[in-house]
Amino acid sequence: MKRTLALLLGLLLCGALAPAQATVKLATLFQDDMVLQQGMEVPVWGTAAPGEQVTVTIAGKQATAVADVNGQWMARLPALEAGMPFTMVATGSDNSDTCENVAVGEVWVASGQSNMQMPVSGVMNAQREIRAARYPGIREFGMPRTVSVTPRRECKGYWEPCNPKNVVNYSAVGYFFARQLHRDLGVPVGIIHTSWGGTPVESWISRPVLEAEPTFRYLTANWDAAMQNYAKAVLDNAKQMSAWQAAAEQALAAGQPLPMPPTPTVPDDPRNNPWLASGLYNAMIQPVVGYAIRGVIWYQGESNAGRAYEYRTLFPAMIENWRQAWGQGDFPFLFVQLANFMDTKPEPGESAWAELREAQLMALRLPNTGMATIIDIGDAKDIHPKNKQEVGRRLALWAEATTYGKRQEYSGPLYRSMEVEGDAIRLHFDHTGGGLKAKGKALTGFAIAGEDRRFVWAQARIEGDTVIVRSSQVAKPVAVRYGWADNPVCNLYNGAGLPASPFRTDDWPGITAPKG
Repeated sequence: MKRTLALLLGLLLCGALAPAQATVKLATLFQDDMVLQQGMEVPVWGTAAPGEQVTVTIAGKQATAVADVNGQWMARLPALEAGMPFTMVATGSDNSDTCENVAVGEVWVASGQSNMQMPVSGVMNAQREIRAARYPGIREFGMPRTVSVTPRRECKGYWEPCNPKNVVNYSAVGYFFARQLHRDLGVPVGIIHTSWGGTPVESWISRPVLEAEPTFRYLTANWDAAMQNYAKAVLDNAKQMSAWQAAAEQALAAGQPLPMPPTPTVPDDPRNNPWLASGLYNAMIQPVVGYAIRGVIWYQGESNAGRAYEYRTLFPAMIENWRQAWGQGDFPFLFVQLANFMDTKPEPGESAWAELREAQLMALRLPNTGMATIIDIGDAKDIHPKNKQEVGRRLALWAEATTYGKRQEYSGPLYRSMEVEGDAIRLHFDHTGGGLKAKGKALTGFAIAGEDRRFVWAQARIEGDTVIVRSSQVAKPVAVRYGWADNPVCNLYNGAGLPASPFRTDDWPGITAPKG
């Protein structure tokens, strides 16, 4: 043991006395097989000796930076053209760091909870999809799931080209979205996958944003209290163990039986909990911030369904938080509306999941956002529906139309306005492309109410690009709801085969509305 300690001490001393070596190193995101964003400035960063000049080169382009006093540097490459493979080199005074098989194309961040985390191995027809996954131009960076109390600059993970071996663990939604873009745009596509099942939206928002809004502050305050309680419990346990140790030593010296040791009562460390407010932003978003991207795809909301009204402000705050952090303006932010789930109810009623879908629908008020409606491909018994192929396709429809300029219908019908016509209500919609259609013999999923706010099932029929709703039980209707349930039976589509988003025309307080 003494010899080992002496050897370690000697090595440490030699290291301390040896001259410092300037070592240029790229951040983890920049590695073999990565995808860089085409058509815009590309920040590249890493570490070097303080004051060291670093030059980054790729595809005939270069950029130079000087490391600051902490050894951090960032170079900004001019816009690159799509293609592959390339070699990128970061060169300093004494060494260089090289990335091989680099692709340039479209880069998207894929984030959220378990339905984004769900791998390709878990989808329908998984083995067939895996065998066919031979797209060297598609790559995924898989972010390990970790939590942090403070923002991190670095992360772990690897870029992996798409092949049957690697695709097994890809985000299924991310993969099918990337595959559609890759096929239609003809360029490489990179997915930065950073998700964690079962997590609420506040875990993905920075602490300054949560603290800036009074109604959000309780989220950070609760976790601060949990950490204080944890620290107190650890200290109390240490004191109890110390007291027991002293008593045990006295008992041994006196030849008496040992006292019973205390039972530890230390709770789980909140610093490791993925529900920690801002914990996933710090560990799984902040390290990615600044990497040139085209946009974000997002699938989350199940964990916030019980606080759906709060989600109306939390979710847009997260979108704006990420956009401000990246500094790329209002980049595309495309999200998935919650699928149908749980038992079908025989009568119209209230639903927290319907209110969460409404909160997601409201987020479309932000510029350059898009929503894939999947109210028709869920599973009553499984919160993780397996048809992720269609989820990815519907997200890609939004991206291709609104980001890449492809002329196509990309959304199902979205409610726009209503008017009362005697004993009926006429509904108007956007995105009726190809005409409104009922998928089945009769239009279903509509409920109507009068001033008593009691909803009953209604008869509905399509008239042009409108829907007329009435019921013999409601002589003077004032409001209509469509698909307003956890797992609604509803069948309004447009000519592109895309389902209408659930909606309501009223704003009566729901079951997740703040009390008082």
